[in-house]
Amino acid sequence: MRLLSIASGSSGNCIYIGSDNTHILIDAGISGKRIEEGLGKADLSPKDISAICVTHEHIDHIKGLGVMARKYSIPMYMTSGTYEMVMNNNAVGKIDRDLCNIVSAENRFSVGDIDIVPMDISHDAAEPVAYLAKSGDRSAGVVTDLGTYTEHQIKLMQGMDMLLLEANHDVRMLEMGPYPYPLKQRILGEKGHLSNEASGRLLCDILHDNFGRVLLGHLSHENNLAELAYETVRAEITLSSCPYKGDDFPIEVAQRDTPSQVYEI
Repeated sequence: MRLLSIASGSSGNCIYIGSDNTHILIDAGISGKRIEEGLGKADLSPKDISAICVTHEHIDHIKGLGVMARKYSIPMYMTSGTYEMVMNNNAVGKIDRDLCNIVSAENRFSVGDIDIVPMDISHDAAEPVAYLAKSGDRSAGVVTDLGTYTEHQIKLMQGMDMLLLEANHDVRMLEMGPYPYPLKQRILGEKGHLSNEASGRLLCDILHDNFGRVLLGHLSHENNLAELAYETVRAEITLSSCPYKGDDFPIEVAQRDTPSQVYEI
């Protein structure tokens, strides 16, 4: 399987996962032009995309969805709650309802040779999910926009080979920053976003001997730094009671505006 972060952050999100034969976007929260440019990193074009899996209806995840749907007629997968919000969002524009496929948490579906499991997440949206994908004996997940996580979610993520995982904010930067108090409480709450520290703690529960790579994503522009996210997650793992250290596997940080390299396992 391959993973490519085209964009990951509060200004827009679009992640590619794929196999040799099937190519999927997780969200389309940036312009069609940027999506096309990002896919070029994997020698692909939007015409190669088999599906767009939508995590939730916030604009940084669906900004380019209407354009992609109208221009390329790409099938889309989303929960019923997300579907209702997307179809009533004037900013997205008209979308052919026949392109929309309704999914629900933990009900597996397949696109080509990739099996996908939507995972229920805690976020302030109608019916948000993350997506865990598997092709053959390899797996990759895109898990962002969660304020907290549960033992059940940990079990679903255990055994993943590669993960793009949220490390949204540094708690101290957020607390001392310019955001109004209600927004700070939203981000810190159980339906907000995962901090650097929480991201590291979650990784401690899902690492295994054959874990391939983690890409830290959805970093806040105002409340985080790439170097800080990287070092905090490494330190959380190293100082924890889990049998792994922060240097035992590759950790990288997805950029907000620049595509990553293509990672393959």
